[in-house]
Formats: sequence, structure tokens, C-alpha cells
Amino acid sequence: MNEWLERLEREGNLRIVEEPCDVNLEIAHAAYVEVKRPDSKVLLFKRPVNREKGIEYEMPVVMNVFAGFDVTEKIFGRHPDTIAEEIEALMHMKPPQGFMEKLSLLPKLFALKNVFPKRLKQKGLCQQIVKTASQVDLDELPILKTWSEDGGPFITMGQVYTRSLDGQMQNLGMYRLQQYSKNRLGMHWQIHKDASHFFDQYKEAGKKMPVTVAIGGDPLYIWCGQAPLPYGIFELLLYGFVRGEPARLVKSITNDIWIPEDADIVIEGEVDPNEMVIEGPFGDHTGYYTLKEPYPVMEVTAVTMKEHPVYQATVVGKPPLEDKYMGWGTERIFLPLLKTTAPDLIDYHMPENGVFHNLILAKMETHYKGHAKQFMHAFWGVGQMSFVKHAIFMGKDAPELTDYELVTDYILNRVDPANILITEGIVDALDHSSPETLVGGKLGLDCTGNEVPHGVEEPLEDEKLLEAMQFIDEGVVTLKQYGTHTKNPVCVVAYEKRRCVQEFFDDIEGLKHHLKIVVVVDAARNDVENPYMLVWRVANNIDALRDVRETPFIMLDATDKNALDGYGREWPGDVMCDRKVLESLKERGIVDFDDDLLKRFYL
Repeated sequence: MNEWLERLEREGNLRIVEEPCDVNLEIAHAAYVEVKRPDSKVLLFKRPVNREKGIEYEMPVVMNVFAGFDVTEKIFGRHPDTIAEEIEALMHMKPPQGFMEKLSLLPKLFALKNVFPKRLKQKGLCQQIVKTASQVDLDELPILKTWSEDGGPFITMGQVYTRSLDGQMQNLGMYRLQQYSKNRLGMHWQIHKDASHFFDQYKEAGKKMPVTVAIGGDPLYIWCGQAPLPYGIFELLLYGFVRGEPARLVKSITNDIWIPEDADIVIEGEVDPNEMVIEGPFGDHTGYYTLKEPYPVMEVTAVTMKEHPVYQATVVGKPPLEDKYMGWGTERIFLPLLKTTAPDLIDYHMPENGVFHNLILAKMETHYKGHAKQFMHAFWGVGQMSFVKHAIFMGKDAPELTDYELVTDYILNRVDPANILITEGIVDALDHSSPETLVGGKLGLDCTGNEVPHGVEEPLEDEKLLEAMQFIDEGVVTLKQYGTHTKNPVCVVAYEKRRCVQEFFDDIEGLKHHLKIVVVVDAARNDVENPYMLVWRVANNIDALRDVRETPFIMLDATDKNALDGYGREWPGDVMCDRKVLESLKERGIVDFDDDLLKRFYL
């Protein structure tokens, strides 16, 4: 990590903050604003403090390590598309036919030996300082509280290393860890994650589960921790492939889990499967709080570190954030592997304001009727792709999937209720829109065909359409139509919700000659002039089985749900910065922002 930061400073990608900054909100807020700037940099806070506890920390805090496309490419050592090409070439490798082909194959085979992690006999750099038993004190680490309503401080960039009960499989995951005390951490591994599967094995056997958490080291480690590899494949194999050299591992001091020898900080412990403690709330990467739920607890048995460690953390919330750039790498590198399940896939893209699993765009080559719908089922049945809520498939003639204006036009010219697939499947544990946890609606759009023949029968200007809607329901505050030059304009309605939106939909069916697609959002917390954040809100807030109507025109209810809708769960709030903290940071020259930035990203 120190070598990496020195390089970033030389190349102009690092900003050093010498001013003391509090681990409670200040550091996270500064990073949150910084990463939303078009020229965002990695931030190194040299003097973190905890004013509430009277602590001045000895180690700096690094934030936004994946600060942009250029920095992320440097972490990989080359463009992610190049890595994808290397994976594709490996997958299509054929037995050599002659002596020269055998010779040419040797370098590729020789390079594969670097995939497998190397276990070292000696202690690692991460074990220069060792504290066990009563010496353990997590308060010595600058663990951040990110959001005002968080349940406490959380480790947010922890590499969580676990292993199966029989010791045959090891896993690296990226899970948040809530600090409860000087030696206890909450383990937020969701039910679908590999570590949770291992946990079930230990629970069934009645044994405590060893866990080791590493922080820092090579930034590529934490990216590997969130990579969507199949169950049973150790993520550090991917590290070796990308880096071209094996991960160097050392054994933990108090358990048998192996971790990178160059990590900055290591936290070792064990989890009692019979103890669950309330974890959360936590402002998550969806931009909403995840609510309080019981999760396992890790009893810390040792903390080890380098002599001069750097504490790595991240901030999650509303887009864009550094997970935009981490996700970009994942998206590009895993394209060849996705093609093994869907061979006619040309490309795919997960926009960051769709919060990745909430929206996927894909380009494919179709060969027969229903081909796109077949793809939808394939996507919803593959690993982490099974969490995708909304999938839009386009033909091979579609524009580049990151050219959002052209892509939007392409989609809106092809949307047809007859080619919409709504079904049910598993959803991410963080999803709040579905009527029950873990299961919810899925929406697929087949836009692979020709343009639809007919548009709006009788188009109206926004002012006239608003007047017509307000005559029907005074709860309509304002509206804006997008894509009026396409066959399926989208009318976004800001609504003061006093009744179920489905009743509103019943009442506006008479406007069918003037409308093709209507999306309703709450007036209080949304700006109809801000399409970037509207995509974020809609992708988060709808459950397709409940909130989408297809006739007489397409209608989507993206409002917050409550008892009016028969919604029985607690609807979470979205994360908001503390205005006083932002103003203090601005006055001290740590961040710079204007009201436009605050409004543009719903800060």
C-alpha cells in the first residue's frame, strides 16, 4: 500500500489531507464529495481523530483507492478489456498440433503457475506488530462512522477470509463489519454469500468458525474479494492471474487461515454460530439504509499489523462512488465468462446509477423468436447475475452501451408491452422494494427487434399534460416528458402520495391517447429534471410484480411504499450528508462544493 500511494503521489492521483479529520462522518463525507468530482483523486488523511473518544490515531486513512478509470487501470496493471481477452484466449486454448505450436504454448502454461497462491513459512510484514488476548483494542484503528443514522463505526474495506469446515476451500469476501466493542465485530455476510455457506457448516457441526480480516496491502486484493467467482474458487487465484505473480500468504497467528503477507492490518478471531447480535442500520451502496437485523459476531483473538500501517476504507451511498470503477473492472473482465452461459451475448453494461444489480443493459445477436427471453432466464440463473432486477436486451445494431442518450433512444423506439417479461426470483438481501426479503419481481425488456410502428397518438406539451393530470388528481405536483422524439416518450410525474398509486393509474387510463410510459415518483425527494438520479430512484424502488402495469400503456410506481400499498415491511430512508459537517469541511478547505453538486447527486 505504501508503494502504491507513493506512485499515486508521483503521478498526480493522490491528494494528502494534513488537517485533522474526524472518523465520525468527516472523513467519509469528504471522500463522498470528492469521488463525485470528474477529476476525483485518492485521499490520504494523515491525521485522523476521534473527538468523541479523545483519540489521535497513529495511522493514516486512505479513501477512494479506486478513484477513477485511470487509477483503476493502474491497479490492474492494464486495461480490464486486455485481461478479458487473456481469459478468453485461455478458454479457447486448443491442444497443439505440432512442435512449434507446443513451443508457443509454453509461455502461457508457464504463466499459469502464478495463479496459485504461495504459502510462506516465515511471518509476514503484516505481523511485525502482534497483539493478542487482553492487548486487543479495536479502538486503536481509525474505524469510520459513515452516516448519521449508522448503528456505529464500520470496517468497510475488510478482506474477510474464511474456510470450509473440512479445510478444503478458502474464500475471500468483502463484507462490512460493525465494531461493537474493543474486541467484537458484527459479520454482515448475507445469506447468499460463500462465507455464509461455510458458517452453516460450522453451525451444523456445533463448532466455532475461524475468521481473519485483512485491511490494506495490494489494492487488488479487495477487488478480488467482490469478484463474482463460482462457489469454491478462491478469489486469490484471480489475483495471481491478473497480477502475473502469485499472492504471497502467511498463516494467521491464532487460526489456520492464510492471508496476504503484505496486508497493513490483520484482525483474527472466531465466530460462535449460536450467537447473533443486532447489526446496523448502515447506509449502503444502494443509497439507502439497510435496517437492523441479527448477524453473527466475531470475537477478536489477535490484531497484527505492519510497523507503519495505512487504514483503507470506503464510503458507500448514492452514486457515483468508487464502486463505479470497481464494478467497471468486474464487468469488463467477466464478459468472457458470462458468454459461456450466453454465447450470443455481444456486450453488457451495469450503469452505476442502476446500482449494478438493479439494472443491466445487454447487446446480443438473436437467431430465433424468444431468444432474448431465453437470455433473460439464463442471466437470472447465473451466480450473482441472479440478483439483477431489471434487464434490457438490445440487438447487435444497438449503440455502445455507455452512450446513454443513444441507448435510451434505441430502447424507447422498441419498447412493446408484448415483449415485456415479468417474473419472480431471488433478489439481493439489500433490496427494500419487494414485499418480502430475498424474493421479488424481475423485469425483462426485449428490445432486440425493429422499431415499433406507432408512437403517441395525440402528443401534448408538458404544460397541457400537467393540467390534464392535475384535473384528475391534485396530488400531481409537476411532470416532465423525456424522449418525446421517440415512439415511447417517458412521462415522469412528481406526486404527493395520499392514496395508493395504483388507484391513480386507474384514473389516468383515460389519457391513453397522450401517453406511452408513465413513471411516478414522490414529489418531496425527487427532481423530475434530474434523469441520472431518477434512474437511481426508480431502479431501487420498484418491484415489477407489484409496481408495473402494461395496459393500456406502461405505468411504473416508483414511490416509497407504505400501508397504502399493502407494504408491511419498514421502508428505509436514503442516506443524506450532515449539512453542518459538509460546511465545516468546506470552511477548512478539505472539500469544495456548490449547491449544484448537492442537488445533482441528492447529497
